[in-house]
Amino acid sequence: MKIAQIAPPWIPIPPDNYGGTENVLYHLVEELVAQGHEVTLFAPGDARTSAQLVSFVPQALCKEQVPWYMHMKAYYHLHKTMQYIREHDFDIVHGHLSSTGDMYLFPLLASLQVPHLITAHNTFPFDKLPGDWQGDADTYFMEWAPKIPIVTISKSARCQIEFPLSIVDTVYHGVPMKQFTPEQRQGEPFLVWIGRFVAEKGAHLAIEAARRTHLPLRLAGTKDESSPRSLAYFQRKIEPHLDGELIRYVGTVSHAQKVELLSQASAFLNPIEWEEPFGMVVLEAMAVGCPVIAFARGAMPEIIEHGKTGFLVHNLDEMVEYIPRIATLKRTRIRRHVQYHFSAEVMVRRYLAIYKQLIRQAQQEVEQEQTVEIAAQTLPVKRREQSSARLSSKQM
Repeated sequence: MKIAQIAPPWIPIPPDNYGGTENVLYHLVEELVAQGHEVTLFAPGDARTSAQLVSFVPQALCKEQVPWYMHMKAYYHLHKTMQYIREHDFDIVHGHLSSTGDMYLFPLLASLQVPHLITAHNTFPFDKLPGDWQGDADTYFMEWAPKIPIVTISKSARCQIEFPLSIVDTVYHGVPMKQFTPEQRQGEPFLVWIGRFVAEKGAHLAIEAARRTHLPLRLAGTKDESSPRSLAYFQRKIEPHLDGELIRYVGTVSHAQKVELLSQASAFLNPIEWEEPFGMVVLEAMAVGCPVIAFARGAMPEIIEHGKTGFLVHNLDEMVEYIPRIATLKRTRIRRHVQYHFSAEVMVRRYLAIYKQLIRQAQQEVEQEQTVEIAAQTLPVKRREQSSARLSSKQM
């Protein structure tokens, strides 16, 4: 199958550290290639991929320090991608909606004859900025959006969509299990939190849980230097508690460092304060057998089996209550749960089924149009034959 994958142009593929959408897209592309499909990845020139790479910008826009709300290069990337796709042969085109600039995919894909779909990696509305500002441009894009088949990444994310979109299925993210082989545990027990330092991710609550249980906490993740809100949160809510012993910030981590950290940790804390559509790092923790204690919001109840692969709690008090129970969970069972339900192979199998369905529907529509066209062409001929027959009958 000839597959076009359109990546957002902001974060490298695979990401250097933070980048949930880019991580998923990387795993998806690599597994499709491994299964023998002919994949073309449209991404910035610094992407690392086994697929054919087509680039129109030299590097990820965040590396150029382009602000998220400046979309000119993002639009250029998408527009040139669509030009290329129209000039070449593809069986299916797969776009990915993660940030505001990706909304241009809707008008650009709407008139494309090749079967296509978009995975919504984030939640609507997209016309907003960090803080309180929100516009109404999402409603303008509904001129095209309902025409595009949409895949959501969780049932929770699907329920949050208030616009009349054409949702064809839900496909959970997947991880390549070979890249998440757990390391031998050693040393003293500790808790871990990994993510982006914003209030809704709950790092400050993880700190409080660690303080109450007197268990060391390792924090790892990114501070968005371009976001005053993110920096202020880190300086006010996180930095004052970093003592290098009980609460320690280890910085951003590479893939290998993440696997090591999660393998050694007693549990991963995920006290989110928003309806997160998925939560890739939770899946990565479980892939190495690390139990997760998470607030039961967003997609967490879809990923975690309470009492088997982790614990779902509703507030900080419950999180503190369940931390001593992590020893009752079997790490081998947690990893096996991811293998059966959230591996890259499972994710690709689901997407291939959707690709084939959309291609089949497109072929049926073409056949129906051809049938109608043939009928329209033959009707005047039949009418002339009938008229000739009536005329001959009268002459006789």
